[in-house]
Parts: sequence; C-alpha cells; structure tokens
Amino acid sequence: MSELTRRILFALAGAPLTVALIYIGGWIFAAALAAVAAIGAWELFRMAREGGSEPLEVAGVTLAAAIPLFVHAAWLGVYRVTLTVAVLIFLALLAGVIWVRGVQRRPLVAVSVTVAGIIYAALVSYMYPIRYHDYAVGALAGTVLVMMPVTLTWGTDIGAYAVGRMFGKRKLIPSVSPSKTVAGAVGGVIVAVLVCWGYTQLLLEPLAQLALEPAAVLLFAVAVSVAGQVGDLAESLIKRDAGVKDSSRLLPGHGGILDRFDSLLFALPVAYLLLTLLLRPARA
Repeated sequence: MSELTRRILFALAGAPLTVALIYIGGWIFAAALAAVAAIGAWELFRMAREGGSEPLEVAGVTLAAAIPLFVHAAWLGVYRVTLTVAVLIFLALLAGVIWVRGVQRRPLVAVSVTVAGIIYAALVSYMYPIRYHDYAVGALAGTVLVMMPVTLTWGTDIGAYAVGRMFGKRKLIPSVSPSKTVAGAVGGVIVAVLVCWGYTQLLLEPLAQLALEPAAVLLFAVAVSVAGQVGDLAESLIKRDAGVKDSSRLLPGHGGILDRFDSLLFALPVAYLLLTLLLRPARA
C-alpha cells in the first residue's frame, strides 16, 4: 500500500469519529481532546528520551491532558487558568526536579522539554473554542467550523504528497525532511485554496450559515496550509533529533498520534485567530 493510499484511508476512517465527537461537544469532546493531548505528550517525551533528555513524563502527560479540560471549565465559567497559575506550575516543576534529581541532571533542560511538550501536545485544545465560536449557533455549525481547518490540513497533506511525487525535484529542507519538495509545498497550498473555496460554498454557508469573503478564503487557506506544513516539518525535526522514524507505533501503518496530528497542531491556533478576525454570519 502506497503512502498516499494510507493517508487517504486514514482520513476517511478518522473522519466519522472526529465529526461525531465534535458534534457531541461538551465534556465528551473535551475528554477526547485530553486523550489526544496526553498521548501526544507521551510520544514527544518518548522521543526526547531517545535524544538524551529526561522530561518529567508523568507531570507532563497529566498537565497536557488537563489543558483541554481547563478550556472546557473556562467555557462553562467554572474555572479559568491565569498566567500566575501557569508560572507557579512552571516554578513547582523546576523546584521539584532540582529536589529529586539534583543539579547534575540538567533540571532546566528537563523542565524546558516538559513545558514544551505540554504546550505542543495541548495545541489540539484550540478545537474547543473553534467549536464554540460566537457565530457558530448550534452543534452543526460548530462541527462544520472545526472540520474546516481539519479538512484543509488533510487536503494540504494529500496534495503536497501527490504533487511532490509527480513534479517534485527541488528539495524543500533536505536536512530536516529529505522527502519534502518545493513543488509539493506549493501544490499543498494550491489544493488547500481549492478545498477551502469548495468548503465555504458547499458546507460553511449552507449548513453553518457562516461565511468568509473571497480574500478571507484565500488568506485563511494559505495561512492554515503553510502553518500545517511548518508543523509537519517541526515534527520531522524532532524525530530527526531523536533518531526515530515514527513518534510511536500506536497506529499500525501510520506511526503515532503526532505523526497524524503534527500538521493540525500548528494549523489550529492560526485557524482560531483568523476565524476570530474574518468569520461573519452569512447574508440571508
């Protein structure tokens, strides 16, 4: 089975479950995001250990899983994590690792890798505020809105691979990912623009009663596509530094969670920001 076929099959198999969880929303959706964040953090810490670091795995995985739940709690108005709380957690981690491991085992590196892993894996939490965007009225509208960046990253991934295989000659950043080509990167962006235009016309406006201006469609598609490709390269860099091929072997034939979500993790914050700025209700 070719890599392109595997990517398409994964997208088709994962779409129904993803859509169902987003549509249900609430604590079930938050719990699903927490599970993804926890597994992603565990995979990153595993790779960090392969690279010689000693992250605080239990604390890191726990905090990564907690972030989507905190986001859900904030939406309910129950509790909101402040910057002060985040700083105190960082200081507690640093003090704890110095106390347990001593200064000889590079405590600052351990805490830095742990915090980076928490933030990286918990980027998936941006799905939640997109689902409950102010203009997204109802479960269907919220689901359509969340699936927009998801669909664009899948389209970018498949488009970049297909175009790169057919026309790619000049390597993009061979020291990071030898298989990525300039043609593939450009092709991924073009496919994303086409997918975004079709998505807004066929799904966003008729089903969610939401719209983007033509210029906004172009900006959104290009920005999300580029962010997704940067996310792909970032994970490739992490794996190369750790000397591993896949983030884990949880998904037979696909590697790990991060191998499938790497693009989306970087695309989601960009999508959230642009949707906050550009999205508007569709005209009646």
